Amino acid sequence: MAVPDPKETLHRYLRVVREALLWKLDGLSEYDVRRPLVPTGTNLLGLVKHLAAVEIGYFGDTFGRPFDNPPSWLLEWSDADMWATAEESREEILDLYARATAHADATITALPLDAVGRVPWWREDRAEVSLHQVLVHQIAETNRHAGHADIIRELIDGAVGLREDNDNMSFDATEQQAFYEKVEAAARQAGGLTR
Repeated sequence: MAVPDPKETLHRYLRVVREALLWKLDGLSEYDVRRPLVPTGTNLLGLVKHLAAVEIGYFGDTFGRPFDNPPSWLLEWSDADMWATAEESREEILDLYARATAHADATITALPLDAVGRVPWWREDRAEVSLHQVLVHQIAETNRHAGHADIIRELIDGAVGLREDNDNMSFDATEQQAFYEKVEAAARQAGGLTR
């Protein structure tokens, strides 16, 4: 068996999770892509906006490859990247994410895995990084937020899975309800609660 190229493998995993994240917005209203469903305010469009900012920072500034025309809110340290204002369109944020990931992809393609960069917002003793380290970090970051998006989307309309054509579920709706009830019963029993 041929050993796959490590950089291409990492890049492929990042591209797959980016696509999964974006799928979570498909078919939803403007309200649903923006509304917070947990006390932290986490929302689907905000997750995409945040990850655009993260990709711009890690694959741009870190490696001395500035991002053209960054949004003004990106230059401030605030919560602006975690939600979309009423004036910001979905298309605007999706376009920003597409530009951010294209910029990141160009950095990944241009540099070797051992290329050295500096993350200015990290502690000084760990601010020097390699492209390899940043790629792994970004895959973890994007997967973490894609997991948030999984839960938010399920709360909105019950849609689950990696893609529209792959729900990653091993059982149908009836079996899913039975599984839910089994898990709930076990939790109640472990917690000493009666039904």
